[in-house]
Amino acid sequence: MNDLGKVLVVAGLALAAAGALLWSGFGRGWLGRLPGDIHYSRGNASFHFPIVTCLLLSVLVSVILWLLRKF
Repeated sequence: MNDLGKVLVVAGLALAAAGALLWSGFGRGWLGRLPGDIHYSRGNASFHFPIVTCLLLSVLVSVILWLLRKF
């Protein structure tokens, strides 16, 4: 049970750090606007799907979880 507590503390600190970075405005200019993100607008309707941003965040989370599992 002690290991679970450590994992929860590390995950909470990482989540708090990510929230603080996003709250401070980090990524405002490029997050969701990477090359390859889909944005389509016509008339008064628009569609936006940040596929490359989702893939990048998925790889980042996978690497972090892999590192946590290693140690």
